[in-house]
Amino acid sequence: MNHDVLMREAIELSIKNIENGCGPFGAVIIKNGEIISKSVNRVTKDNDPTAHAEILAIREAAKRLKTFNLSGCIIFCSCEPCPMCLGAIYWARIDKIYYACTRSDAKNYGFDDEYLYKEINLPIGQREISFNQLLRKEALEAFKKWEKNEKKTLY
Repeated sequence: MNHDVLMREAIELSIKNIENGCGPFGAVIIKNGEIISKSVNRVTKDNDPTAHAEILAIREAAKRLKTFNLSGCIIFCSCEPCPMCLGAIYWARIDKIYYACTRSDAKNYGFDDEYLYKEINLPIGQREISFNQLLRKEALEAFKKWEKNEKKTLY
């Protein structure tokens, strides 16, 4: 399959998803030219703010491939990924991202991620949501145990 065909699949998913009353976003993940997973935005349908098309496609691909490391995969998104999805794509180690609409296009239709991009770049003390650190010393024990754990799986 060529890239245009795969992007059209993501776009078609996004268009069909509107009929379900959900957000106009679709994603397709491939590996070695084979579709591994595809998904749509289910935020309002599932009452789950993390149920973006990219996140759900990553979850499905990881299950299908039985690994959290999606190296060798490519994701096709109907729109430029938001910061949450972009973070998930990086954590999954997906090799390439292809996208159709830009985040600026999304903003023009009520899906504005600019606020998130600005917040991420601010020092913690200047962010709109209050960050309050508690019990760091106690919490560091988990990292110390992790460091010594011979059964750990690095990711």
